[in-house]
Formats: sequence, structure tokens, C-alpha cells
Amino acid sequence: MEKALYKIKRLILNGDYKFTDKAETEMYVTGITRTDVLEAIVNAFGIDKIMKSTSPGKTHKGEKVYVIQGVTYDNVPIYTKGTIKQFNGKDILYILISAKREGIL
Repeated sequence: MEKALYKIKRLILNGDYKFTDKAETEMYVTGITRTDVLEAIVNAFGIDKIMKSTSPGKTHKGEKVYVIQGVTYDNVPIYTKGTIKQFNGKDILYILISAKREGIL
């Protein structure tokens, strides 16, 4: 398992995460909960892709965005994108996108 995934899972277990408004909207539309998303990330076996952000709204050019696909304990596949940022000297996982994903597994 990648070092970055261990870090992401530890941030979740420590409660050091935040859902963006966009992620909250996507979760509502697809009928999944915060718990579903967190379960899927904790259950993931790896990071599917690491992208560098090109969005002008990001705090750092080339900010790493992690794509993680996992399943809940009810076997619901979830697709998530997130990034790790510093806030008040502490690492926080920002969950940018979360949605049910048909056929990912």
C-alpha cells in the first residue's frame, strides 16, 4: 500500500478531513453518506491515480489530487478525489468529489 494512502487513512481515523460543498452536493444527488465515503476510502487497497491540479483556485500550482476507488461495508462502490492541505499547521484531507460509481470494481 502506498505511503500516501496510509497518510490519508490516518487523517480520516483522526478526524482530520473536510468535505467540500461540491462533494456534499454529489453525495446528496447519488444518495451516499459521509460514512459511506469514509468507509470506502478506509477499505481501498490503493490510490488509482495521482494528478496534479491545474485549477487556478488551488492554493499551490500542481497540487496533488488523489483518486481513490473503494467499497463500503455494504459493497457500494465509491469514487473519491481528495487533496491534503495544511490548515493552522495541521494536515487536513479535503474530499473534493465523492459519488457512487457503477462498474468500478
